[in-house]
Amino acid sequence: MSLSLQSAARELFAENLLHEIITPHMWTMNAASVENNEVPFTAITYDTRTVTPGSLLVCKGNFNPKYLEQANKLGMAAYVATNDYSAYTDAPGLIVSDDKKALSILAQAYYDHPERQLTLIGITGTKGKTTTAYYTHAIINALSGNTTALFSSVDNCVDGMHYVESDLTTPESLDAVRMMREAVNNGMKYLVMEVSSQAYKVNRVYDFHFDVAAFLNISPDHISPIEHPSFENYLWCKRQIIRNADMLVLGERSDHEQLLLEDAELNRVPVSTFALADSPAQSDIADVTCAPTNMEHTAFDYFVDGERLGSLTLAMEGDFNYANAAAALAIAHDIGMDVSDPRALASLADVRISGRMEEMHDSRSNTLAIVDYAHNFASVNALLDFVEQRYGAEHPHITLITGSAGNKAYDRREGIVKAAQDRVQKLILTAEDTDTEPIEQICSEMANNVTNEDLDVQTILDRAEAVKHAVDEARAADGGLSILLLIGKGDEQWIKDRNIHTPYEGDSQIIRRLFA
Repeated sequence: MSLSLQSAARELFAENLLHEIITPHMWTMNAASVENNEVPFTAITYDTRTVTPGSLLVCKGNFNPKYLEQANKLGMAAYVATNDYSAYTDAPGLIVSDDKKALSILAQAYYDHPERQLTLIGITGTKGKTTTAYYTHAIINALSGNTTALFSSVDNCVDGMHYVESDLTTPESLDAVRMMREAVNNGMKYLVMEVSSQAYKVNRVYDFHFDVAAFLNISPDHISPIEHPSFENYLWCKRQIIRNADMLVLGERSDHEQLLLEDAELNRVPVSTFALADSPAQSDIADVTCAPTNMEHTAFDYFVDGERLGSLTLAMEGDFNYANAAAALAIAHDIGMDVSDPRALASLADVRISGRMEEMHDSRSNTLAIVDYAHNFASVNALLDFVEQRYGAEHPHITLITGSAGNKAYDRREGIVKAAQDRVQKLILTAEDTDTEPIEQICSEMANNVTNEDLDVQTILDRAEAVKHAVDEARAADGGLSILLLIGKGDEQWIKDRNIHTPYEGDSQIIRRLFA
């Protein structure tokens, strides 16, 4: 790990990012003319609070130069920024055209390019990224002797075995590269990571190249002033993974499939496919295919190139999860794993992810609760398809407990209601994560999207109280099956209310306590 002012300038110049080097006394392109230009930086950071003597600070985003006063006191050696801050510091500044691209390039150089020592697997799509990442991690770990790291929206794992809760779907580039270095030092050979549309929009994965990329599916989501201005922009950002990959795994019959195939052809990226078939008779509709073995869809046969691997029953139910498992097998197959090895299918059987398709039965009534992270039209629709397929014959009374995120993804509010209003009997609107938007306003907007006059709609702002109310109503019912769908929060034990993380027991924990 050796990065100096001179080598940093060289890296940035090679990427056509460097404007010039500025000190209080001169502007130059010659790093050798700057004092201490070959002294290695002791650290690299984008947070002024973590500056240590000899650090390189990358001033990213809407940076306030007043924070340089603290960085100066802490011993900052140099800074990288899109603006000249020589009025605020005597430290030399590397002025660049894009601070986020610069951060990624310099992080890779500082940590000696750990991404080149790993087989990188990137997974994108509107729904299923996390589950597919966990399934892929399980398969490759089983076949490689626990040498697979994982970056996901739920957990990060840098040693193949131990998991730490994550903050972002795709980490900031510096954090990702630092964890990659940890993974390499721990003997990891593979890395499976979720790649969000935002990661490409804000250059968190700039200059990352994937050995295999998976594009699971696409539908409108994350459209708002602070995310993507349009579906076109959302899809465009997701499509960038294709040009940054050696191979592509694509969901058969995905929306905009032809456009994605054109991307692959233009960038000379070979494509393999996965699919969910209606029956084993369609075993060859994709390179990796899964098909239900019974009417209840409790087990699926898996096929690679038309050859049957075996049958699988997953711990997390739902056809969409079996499709995610097919995607994971296709990924493992493309990186050269022998997925016909019985350990491949066996590794998937017991995979569980907190807050995703967790089914719990009440000990005191005929009530089933399902906790899931469904949070948009496509995922809510898929969840209700599962309920109808598995429990429709019992004509259950279905209650959906949901909210929606604040200040972003505004289309979700209508999408959730549209997917559910004709398929559930009751809708309870409640708290979910907000930015600065009041919970009351979000719930009111969702209620205004209801057009089914027969739907029972209730707003209970306190999420824990909303869950308890739904359980109490189910227990007071006439004995028929009641199904409670708690969506959007998964197993998270906090609610972000007006930018403050407030403690929350968690959907799963509340249900377990009430059902005990």
